[in-house]
Order: sequence, then structure tokens, then C-alpha cells
Amino acid sequence: MSNAATHAYLNTRVAVMATRLFDPDTIGQLSQMQLPELAERFGLAALLDEQLSARTRGRAIEQTLIQVLLAELQVLVRPMPATERAVVLAWGRKYALFNLKTLIRGKLYALDQQEIRDSLFDLPTIIDPPDQELIRAENVPELLRQLEAGPHRLIARQAREAYEQRREPFALEAAIDQRYYAGLARQVMQFYDTNLHPLQQLIGAELDRTALLWLLRFRFSYQFSPSETFYQLVPSMRLLHRARLLTLVNVEDLTGVLAALPPPLDTLLSECRTIIDVQRRMGRHVAHAAQRLLLQSPSAVARALAYLMLREMDLYLLFALIQGRLLNLSTEVVDIALEIIEPTCPWNLAPTGGTAARHRAAAA
Repeated sequence: MSNAATHAYLNTRVAVMATRLFDPDTIGQLSQMQLPELAERFGLAALLDEQLSARTRGRAIEQTLIQVLLAELQVLVRPMPATERAVVLAWGRKYALFNLKTLIRGKLYALDQQEIRDSLFDLPTIIDPPDQELIRAENVPELLRQLEAGPHRLIARQAREAYEQRREPFALEAAIDQRYYAGLARQVMQFYDTNLHPLQQLIGAELDRTALLWLLRFRFSYQFSPSETFYQLVPSMRLLHRARLLTLVNVEDLTGVLAALPPPLDTLLSECRTIIDVQRRMGRHVAHAAQRLLLQSPSAVARALAYLMLREMDLYLLFALIQGRLLNLSTEVVDIALEIIEPTCPWNLAPTGGTAARHRAAAA
């Protein structure tokens, strides 16, 4: 199949799949549904098994929704040329890193092998090739050494070095996240054609969001120094590039950082008073960038990735709604999670500095 035919096929696939995305009216309708209705609409039979605990049911639903997303990813990457396929798979491998973090926490806290196994997501081999030896590793260093022989070797090496230097779970997980985003940015820069600019716009928006949230949390929640904060960040190829981040980490308060942001982020975030406010608005910023590319971009791979990012956001909203129903949360709390209404209570996201605060943040 020629490149033109492949892209035409992919664009058609994306157009069909895009009809599954939620619009504001759909989210409003879903927020009025109870568990039986949600289970019937989305084929989530595990919701109805009341013999299981809410935690077990929630875990089954989360697993099912992730499998839905990754099944769609596999359909979309199947006809793609190698470079395009690689960037989409690089994005999807965040779920393999969720499993890696679960393994690490299990080893850190000496959990039973079966307990660890039960906590892992069942992922397709295209995302996370199974390796039962990892569960049997005696400790975290051995686990990371085994990973260095496989496809996650760069992430494992950086994580092992961070852990050996600081022996903090926080530092280990931060190193994993940093390497993931750096690898995603590197995959985008493999393009030298018309796909480059739209992918830079899309992944750049995600990296802007991530860099800003990390900067605010590391500086003002965890009380990192400017240099220590900058070391943790992954520069974006869009707005928050290396030089700009170097300036921002030296600003002394949240309001000052937001005022120093480039357009359009300065206007978008001008009324934010907490990191939660920033998180919500930056999430919308990424969603708008993805929606724009999905509707307008001539790049088939950018449209496919934009669809997957929007689909992931929708499935997280659905999961938040289901969790709210399982836990019998109030309508107001669920509507805040669905972003139907704004929070009306203050949020305190500024734990004191030091190792204890960092461990609490890592555990969260």
C-alpha cells in the first residue's frame, strides 16, 4: 500500500473513531446516570457484581478502559510506517511504566509476588512484553538491572542511577517519568516531513503542561531549589523551552511564575491561585490543541495521536464518574471531577519540604 493510500485509510479510521469522543452534552448526560445504566451503556459487567469490593470493581473497570484505549491504538498503528508507528507506541508506553512503578513499589515495600502480580495492568505485548522474571527479582536494584537488558534499558539505567544516588522512591519515579517524556520528544524529532510541525504542536502542548506542573510542584510544594527543579524538567519544543524554564525556576512564587509565562499561557492562567487551578486549565489547553489538530491537521499520524489523547481523557472522565458512584460520593464532588462545575473549596497543595513530603507526593 502506498503512503498516500495508507494515510487515506488512517484518516478514515480516525474519522470513524472520533465519533466515539464525548462532547459536553454527553458528559452532562453521563453525570446523571447510575451504575446499572453506565454498565449497560459501556459493557462493564464487572460493575454489577456486588459481591466484589468497590476497590476490586474499580480496578476491573480501570483495566477494562485501558484495554479499550490500547486496542484502538493497535488498530491505528497497524498500517503506519515505522517512524509514525514508533511515536504513537512511545506515547502508549506510559502504561508499561505504570506497571514498572507498581513493580518497584512492590519491591520497596516487600509485597508478596501474587499481590504485585494482581496489581499489574494486563497490557498488549506491543506495549509491554511480559517478563515474569521481573516479579521474582529480590530488590529494586536487581529489578532495574534486569530491565536494562530489555526495551526499557534507557529508563531503567537512569532510574537505577537516581536510586543509587539518593535512595528515595520519589527520585526513582521522577527519573522514570523524565526519561519517558524525553524519549517521546526525541521520537517527534525523528520526523523531517510535513508530520513534524503538527506533532511538535501536539506533543509540545503536552510537554508544556507537564513541565509547568512539575516546575510548580517541585519548587513550591516540595521546596526544591531552582537548580534541583530545573534538573528534573523536560523542555518542550513549543513554549516552555530550555531557556524559558531556566528563567521560570528562579521566580520565587506561583503568581510570579504564571505572570512570566509566554502567550497564550499567561492569559489562560492569569486567574489561577493554586496548582489544581493550573492543572485543570492546562488539561483543557492540551485538549483544545488535540481537538484542533484532529479537525484540521493534514498529518494522519498527528490526527491519530490527537484522537488517542482525547479518547484517553474521555475514558479517565468515565472512570472518575464510575469511581464516584462506587464510593457513593456526592453529586457536587463527582461534577467537579468531571469538570462540569468549578471547585468551590480551597485546596492546600503545599506540603512542607524535605524527604517526608517527597515520599507523600510520590505515594500520591
